[in-house]
Amino acid sequence: MSITVHQRPGVYSSYDASSIISGRGAGRLVGLAAINTTAQAGVPQTITSYDRAVAAFGSDGDEGMAELIRLALSNGASGVVAVPVADGEGYKAAFETLAGVEDIALVLCDSTAAEVQKALRDSVAAASDLRRERLCVVAGAADESVEDLIARAKELNHERVVLVAPGALDGKGEALSGLCVAAAAAGAIAGEPDPAVPLGGAELSGLNGLAARLEDKDLDLLILGGVTPVESVGGVVSVVRGVTTRTSTGGAPDATWRDLSTIRVVDNVIPSLRSALRGRFRRAKNTPQSRGAIRSQVVLELENKRAQEIITSYGDVAVDTDPEDSSRCLVDFSFTVAHGLNQIWLTAHITV
Repeated sequence: MSITVHQRPGVYSSYDASSIISGRGAGRLVGLAAINTTAQAGVPQTITSYDRAVAAFGSDGDEGMAELIRLALSNGASGVVAVPVADGEGYKAAFETLAGVEDIALVLCDSTAAEVQKALRDSVAAASDLRRERLCVVAGAADESVEDLIARAKELNHERVVLVAPGALDGKGEALSGLCVAAAAAGAIAGEPDPAVPLGGAELSGLNGLAARLEDKDLDLLILGGVTPVESVGGVVSVVRGVTTRTSTGGAPDATWRDLSTIRVVDNVIPSLRSALRGRFRRAKNTPQSRGAIRSQVVLELENKRAQEIITSYGDVAVDTDPEDSSRCLVDFSFTVAHGLNQIWLTAHITV
C-alpha cells in the first residue's frame, strides 16, 4: 500500500484489499525449519501471512518454505516462527533455535529423512522437559508403503511426535511427500483451543488432494502402528484419527499415549497449574497457611479444567514440605484426561 503525503491540512484515507492468507488470532504458533536460500540461514522470523512468507523466503515450489507456511496458517496457526536452513547440516542448529522460543505449539521441518526427524523429536522432547511443552509433526516420503510408515513410526516412538500419511498432490496431480499434509495438520492442531477435542474429522484446507487412497484395513494398521491417517472424501481432505507414534514402552506394546488428545491435555493442565502457582506464590513462605493456599489453588485450577471438560476427574491433592529441603513444597495429585469420541456403535434388535 502506497501513501501520498499531502501538505494541506485535512483528513485523508487509504485502503487495500487482499485475498492473501493470514494467521488466525485464536491459534498458536508453529515452528518451521526448512532449507531456503533466499533468507539468512539460522535467523528466525515470525510470519503471520502468506505474502510476508513469499517476501521473506520466495516462492520456491510445492513443498517450499512459503508453501508450508501457507498451509499452516490457512488451517489455524496464528503465525509461523520460520528458521531458514542452508543445507542438511543446519537442521540441528535450527531446532535448537526453535527450542528456545516460547509459546510454540508444534514444530515442523521440510525433511523426510529419518535422522533429521529423530533430531527434531529429541529437540522437542528436550524443550518440553524445560517447561516449553510442544509437539512435532513429521511426514513420510512420497513412495513409502503402509509397512514403511509403520516402521518409521516405530523408530520415532514418542508421544510428542505425530506422523501423518499419505502424501499430497501438486497442482498437476503429481504425487508429493507428506510434508504439505503435515503442515496442514500442524495448523489444525495449533488452531484447536480445546486440547480434549479429537483431531479426527478435522478438515485440512489448501491441499490439492492426496497421493493415495487408504482402505479400511490400511487405516487400522496405520492407527495401531502410530501413524495419523488422512483421507479425501468428496473432495474434502480430513484427518481420520489423530494418534502419536508412541506405541511401545521398553519394547512392550503400550497404548497409553496413542490418542493425540492425551498429551495435549497434559500439556494444557500442567503448564496452567505452573503458571497459576508461579503468579500467586512468587515470594511466599513455606508455612501451613501457604501450603493450604497452594492446595486450594490447585483444586480450583483442576475444577476449572473439569468444568471445561478437559479432564473428567481428579484425585486428592496433597501438599507437604520436602523432608530433604524445607524450602521446597511438594504437591501430589492425579487426574483423568477427557477422551475424544472416536466411535459410536449401534446395536439394533429387530422384530419381524
